[in-house]
Amino acid sequence: MSRKLRIFGGQVLTGGLLVDAAVDLYDGYVAAVGAEAGPGRCLDAQGLVVLPGIVDIHGDAFERQLMPRPGVDFAAPIGLKDSDRQAVANGITTVYHGVTASWEPGLRGIDNARAILDALEALRPSLAADTRLHLRYEAYNLDAEAEIADWISARRVDMLGFNDHMPGPDTPPRTRKLAEMAGRAGLSVEHFGELIERLRARADEVPHSTARLAAQARQSGVPMLSHDDANPERRSTFRALGCHVAEFPVTESTAEAARAAGDDIVLGAPNVVRGGSHVGWVKAADMISRGLCTILASDYYYPAPLLAAFRLAADGVAPLALAWNYVAEQPARAAALGDRGRLESGCRADVILVDATDFHHPAVIATIAAGELVHLTEARRLH
Repeated sequence: MSRKLRIFGGQVLTGGLLVDAAVDLYDGYVAAVGAEAGPGRCLDAQGLVVLPGIVDIHGDAFERQLMPRPGVDFAAPIGLKDSDRQAVANGITTVYHGVTASWEPGLRGIDNARAILDALEALRPSLAADTRLHLRYEAYNLDAEAEIADWISARRVDMLGFNDHMPGPDTPPRTRKLAEMAGRAGLSVEHFGELIERLRARADEVPHSTARLAAQARQSGVPMLSHDDANPERRSTFRALGCHVAEFPVTESTAEAARAAGDDIVLGAPNVVRGGSHVGWVKAADMISRGLCTILASDYYYPAPLLAAFRLAADGVAPLALAWNYVAEQPARAAALGDRGRLESGCRADVILVDATDFHHPAVIATIAAGELVHLTEARRLH
């Protein structure tokens, strides 16, 4: 077996510590950490931090490449290829595209989900990041249940998220949110409201549909997440269905109940970077300090996981070696990906080299995905 790539001269995050070491990569895997320098193709990491690639289990920033403006569409392959370049440039080597399969037509409708899934599967061998599907199933999309179940059983879905963004019966008919949803769906607010009323009449069917899909996911070994749990009771309901990841719990009591039960909790990395939630909820950094968050995800902004981990270290919330777990090892574990998120012998060779001179402005210099150098901003480092 010949050496594929040696990374030397940097500070390597391994075993929970940052140490001066070399990293040898063979045939897509980490062969050794800490070996003496030797011959072969080399990547000079002098002055850089060498970290496991980011595992991003919840991100929908790709939607901006598909529809940069309301009513302005681009073909799914174009958007997915551009998103792939953005992901690896920001250190993301495993990316779960949060593709919504909603009852609403348009960008988040089932027809578009179908097109994205087909394009993703066709493009996957050529994409730099390991690109997977986090299917965000909207609870009232009852007519699509059978098709979604088929996708799950065929293992076309890598994670299944349960969402319910149905506006409540007391929502004013012309709020900004409704107008945004209607515009995204390509409907007038009036017609969008009529669609909502028709679906609300089927509310009794929703719990049974959710239970059937959860059973299919359990049978197929697909990890599940519940989104925006409003209270501990709702979290408990999903936990009983085998769903052990809570995304963006709405209340602190829900997050507390989730952690007490051993569930993972996903919050948005942009919240950390911006110093707070864009919708007025709690600060993610405070939740991390209290042990009420285990995973940070890009949500709507690919640079955020990298920036958030370094921001946590800069602000003294957690040392970098611990902060990095929120964007690498812990999301990998929640996604049942035991081969990544760490730099250890036998792990998948997903590695990033970061200029961390300024913790508030870290820069990815190189990204290696499955042993392949897929992003490099300083060519002089490659020998």
